[in-house]
Amino acid sequence: MNEHAVVLGIDCGGTHTDAVVCAGRHLLASAKVVTDHDNLPGCIAKVLQELVQETDRDILQKVERITLGTTLLVNACVQGRLDRVGLALSAGPGLAPDRFALGQDVCIVPGGLDHRGVEVTPLETGVLQKQVRAWQEEGVQAFACVGKFSPRNPAHEERMGAVVTDLCAQPALTLGHHLSGALNFPRRIATAYYNSASLRLHNAFVDAVTAVLADLGCRAPVFLLRADGGSIPLQRSRPYPVHSLLSGPAASVMGALALTQDLGSCSLLMDIGGTTTDLALFVAGSPVLDREGMTVQGRRTLVRALATRSIGIGGDSLVSLQEDGCVCTGPQRIGPAMAFGGTQPTLLDALNVLNAEGSELGSGDVCAGRTERSLAGLTELGVRSGNTAQELALAAWLDAALKISRAMQDLVDEINARPVYTLRELLGHMDVRPQGILLVGGPVHCLHRRLQSFVQLPVDPLPRADVANAIGAALTRPSAQLEVYADTGRRTLLAPALDLQEALPRTATLDYVKERALALLESQLAEEGIVDLPLEVAQADLFATLSESGAGARDMRVACQVVPGLVHGLDLGPDHGSEA
Repeated sequence: MNEHAVVLGIDCGGTHTDAVVCAGRHLLASAKVVTDHDNLPGCIAKVLQELVQETDRDILQKVERITLGTTLLVNACVQGRLDRVGLALSAGPGLAPDRFALGQDVCIVPGGLDHRGVEVTPLETGVLQKQVRAWQEEGVQAFACVGKFSPRNPAHEERMGAVVTDLCAQPALTLGHHLSGALNFPRRIATAYYNSASLRLHNAFVDAVTAVLADLGCRAPVFLLRADGGSIPLQRSRPYPVHSLLSGPAASVMGALALTQDLGSCSLLMDIGGTTTDLALFVAGSPVLDREGMTVQGRRTLVRALATRSIGIGGDSLVSLQEDGCVCTGPQRIGPAMAFGGTQPTLLDALNVLNAEGSELGSGDVCAGRTERSLAGLTELGVRSGNTAQELALAAWLDAALKISRAMQDLVDEINARPVYTLRELLGHMDVRPQGILLVGGPVHCLHRRLQSFVQLPVDPLPRADVANAIGAALTRPSAQLEVYADTGRRTLLAPALDLQEALPRTATLDYVKERALALLESQLAEEGIVDLPLEVAQADLFATLSESGAGARDMRVACQVVPGLVHGLDLGPDHGSEA
C-alpha cells in the first residue's frame, strides 16, 4: 500500500460533517459543515467543495483512496430512530427462543436443528406467513430471520427468508448465518435484529455518498470504517450495516492514534460531538478490543469491535425540565444550540452561560457562537422553573457530567471483568485505571477545564480535535474478516459470508482450516484490488462431536482478518501543540 498516497477522509456526524485531505503524513486541508439529514448529498457535496477551495480544484481527482466514518447509525440507535423489525425465530427443543427476543414484533416459528445442523423438527412456516401479512399492515418493512445452529445448516433461515420475500416487495431482510459463523444464538439474534433495523438508513447514506462522489468526478475506491477499526469497500457494506454501527466511535479512536505519540500506560478517549459522547480506552498504547462482541443497548452481538461506549450527550443535547422540576440534558437533539441559531437551549448554551465573561462559575473555558442567545434561552427556561439562567446552566452541566462519568466507569468496569485484548496483543487480566483523558470533538475547548475539575484527571485536547474523526478515517488501512466452519463428520467446509461450501479432506486438521481460511480471505481481497496487507487468525476453535453414524468427528471454526490499524500517523509539525 502506498504510504505517500493522497487520501480523503470524511466523517458524517449527527451534527457536523468533516472532511480532510492528507498526502502521506501531512494534512493538506480540512473542512466542516453542518449535517443536513434531509439532504445528505448536498451536505457531502458542500464539505468537499469547501475542501477544494482550501487546496486546488483538481485535488479530488488526485485522491487515491476515500474512507468514511459515520455516527449516523449510532446516533439513530441512541435516539431510538432505528427501524422497527419483524423478528422470526426458530430454535426447536430447549430454551424458549422468545427469552432472547428483541423489539415488539416477534414470531416463533416451529421447527429446529440439532447441534450438527441436522433437522430434528420440520419447519412450519404457516404461522410466519400470517404474521408477516400482519406486520405489513402495520408498516413493518425490516425483517430478521434467525434459527438455532444456522451456521451449520442455513436451510431453516433460508426458508423463513423466502416467506418474507414472497410476501413483501424489497424487504430489508437479514438472515442470521450471513453475519457470523459463531455459535451463539442470543448474540446472533441481536446482531441480525440491529442489522435489519439499520439497513434503510445505511443504504440511504451509501446512495448519497456514491452519487455525490460520482458527480464530483471522484473515481478513487471508497471504504467505510468498521467497528473494529478496519475499513471495508463501501458497496460491500450494504447488506451488513451492523458491522459499521460504531463506525463513528472507531473513527475517533483511529484519529487519536494518528494524532498523538504519547498514549500513556492507560488513557481514556472522549469524543464529544453534537449528538453523542463516545468513549474508548487505550492500554499500553493500543486501543482495547471487545472480543466478546459489540454491545448495543445492553445486548451483546457477534460483531468484533473496539471497546467503546456511546451516550446521548453532546453539545447540541436538549436541556429540558422534567415534571419533577429536575433539569435533564439529552439524549434528544432537536437542532443546533441557540448560540448557532437553534430554537431551544442545549448543553453548549449552558456552557456558554457558565463560561461567559463575569460569570461567578467560570472555569477558564471559552464560549462559542452568540453567547447572548444562549443566555436568553436559559433565562426563558428559568422563568418557568423559578431558577436563574446560571442555576439552570450549572444543573444541565452536572447532569451531563454525571452521565458521562457513569459511562466512563461502566466501560472501565466491563474491561476489568475479563482479560484485556488490544489491537496489538493479549495483555491478560490486569487492573485498568485511566491516568488521563484525551479529548476530541467540536466543543472540547468549551468544557475541558470544567471536565478536568469534575473527573479529577488530567484532560488533554488533542491537536486538530475538531476533525480528528475524519483524520482517523483517512489514515485507516482497509480491513476484512472471514469465518470458516469445518465438520469432519460431514466432510464439509463452509464460509457462510461467501455462500461457499466445499469438500473437506479426510485428513484435515485445525491448521489446514486456518490455512484455507487465510487463503480464501486473501483471494477475496485480491478480487477487490487489496493486496500486501497483514493477515491474522483472530480465533480458532475445535470441538469433539459424534457424526450421524455415531463415529467420532471434529467441528472446527476459524476467524481470520486483516489486522486493523493505520497506514501511518500524521505529522502536524512543531506549530501544533495540544491546544491547537
